Amino acid sequence: MRDAARASCVSCAFECSWRYYPNLTFCTSKMSLNGQHFVNKVDQIMKKHSGIGMKTFEFEYNGPCFDTSKLNDWLQIAVTSGIEELEISLYLANKAEHYNFPCSLLFSGSGGNSIRRLDLSGCAFHPMAGLGCLTRLDLLSVHITEDELGCLLSSSFALEELHLTECSDIICLKIPCLLHRLSKLNVSDCDALKGIENKAPNLRTVSIDSYIVHHSIGDSLRVKDLEMVRFSEFNLIHHTCAKLPACMPNLETLSIRSTGEMFSTPSAPLEFFHLKQLDIRLDAESGAFSPNSDYFSLVVFLDACPILETFRLEVIQTRMKHVSVLQDSSHLRQIPGLRHGNIKKVEIIGFCSAKSMVELTCHILENATSLECLTLDTISGGIGIGDVDAYRLNRHKFGVCFSEGRHMIVEAHKAVLAIERHVMVKVPSTVKLNVIKPCSRCHVV
Repeated sequence: MRDAARASCVSCAFECSWRYYPNLTFCTSKMSLNGQHFVNKVDQIMKKHSGIGMKTFEFEYNGPCFDTSKLNDWLQIAVTSGIEELEISLYLANKAEHYNFPCSLLFSGSGGNSIRRLDLSGCAFHPMAGLGCLTRLDLLSVHITEDELGCLLSSSFALEELHLTECSDIICLKIPCLLHRLSKLNVSDCDALKGIENKAPNLRTVSIDSYIVHHSIGDSLRVKDLEMVRFSEFNLIHHTCAKLPACMPNLETLSIRSTGEMFSTPSAPLEFFHLKQLDIRLDAESGAFSPNSDYFSLVVFLDACPILETFRLEVIQTRMKHVSVLQDSSHLRQIPGLRHGNIKKVEIIGFCSAKSMVELTCHILENATSLECLTLDTISGGIGIGDVDAYRLNRHKFGVCFSEGRHMIVEAHKAVLAIERHVMVKVPSTVKLNVIKPCSRCHVV
C-alpha cells in the first residue's frame, strides 16, 4: 500500500507537469495506435494543453481517413499559444482530396507571428501573406501554386532555408530579392518545375534536381555549395564540366550523381577556380556501367580544379563490364604535365579492377604532390563507420556485415589483387593507404 501511495503521488505530479510540457510530438508508428484510437488520444492531450504555452507541435498520421476538423482544432490551440515549430505530415488512405491546411489560423491577427519553422507534408496549402518570423520552410508533396508560394515568400523576410520536394504544381520558382537571409535552397522531384528565377542576393547552398541546371537557376554567382541529384540523369559529368563553371564560378563544394556517361569528360573543360571539394557518385542501381564510361577521363576534371583538396568517387553497380587490369597487360595510360598540388584526401568507394580506374588511381598517386590519405573501398559501405574491423565484428553478432551480390564479391577480390600489383608500388611513403577488403567471413567466394 505504501508503494501504491507513492506511485499515486508521482502520477499526480507527472500529470500536472505534463500539461505544461511545451513540445508535443504525435506519430502513429511511435504511439502504436491506429485510426480513431490515435485521434482520440491526441484530442484528449490537446484539450488539456489549451491555453498553455507551446513551442513545438508535430503531428504525423498514416492511416484511414478521420475527421480533419479535429486537426483544425488542435492547430488552433497550438498557434494561439505562440508556437515556434509546426510540422504536419498526413498520409491518408482512400482519400481523393488533400487536407486543406487552415491558412486563416496563420495569417489572421497575430496567430503565425511566432512560427520559425513550418514543415508540411501531404496537404494543400494556400497562403495569403508572409510569416515575419519564419526562418525555415519545408514542403513535401504539398499542393501550392507558384503564385501562392510567391505570396508567402515575398514578405517572409527572415527566411533562411527553403526545401521543396514533390510539389508538382510549381512551374517556375521565383525567389524575390528581399530575402536577404536566404542561404539554403533544396528542390527535389518537382516534376513540373522548368526553372528557378533567383534574386536572393546571399544564396550559398543549393541542392537541386540536375535537369534544372540545364535551364535556369537565376542569380547564382554567390552559390558556393552545389549538390545535383537526379536518379535518371545521364551525361551529367560531361554537362557539368562544359557549362557549370560559367554560371557558378565561385563554387567551393560540388556533389554530382549520374546514372551513366555516354561521353568522356570534355578534353578542355572550363575551370573551377575555387572548388575545394568534389564528390562524384556513379549509380547504375541494378546493372553495370558501360565500358565506354572511362574513369581515367576524370583526370581532366581534376585538372580543371586547381585548388581542389578533397576528391571522393563512389561507384555503385551490381556487375563490372570494364576491361580488367588483370586481363590487359598493356601499359597504363598517363597524361604528362598535369599536377594536382593541393589534393590531400582521396576516397574511391566501389573500387574495382577496371583498368581505367586503376589508371585514375595511379595518376593521382603520381601527380597529387600534397596527397596525405588514399582510401580504396573494394566492397562498398566501409566509409564513414570508423574502425571497419570493429564494426564488422559487432555486426557478426546479428548477421552479415555488408550485404553484396556474388558478382561484386568476386570483383572485390580481383580489386584487391589489382591494388597489390599496380597501386601499392606507387604509394609514396608520405601517403597513408587504406584498403577496405572483402570480409573474410561474409564475402567468401
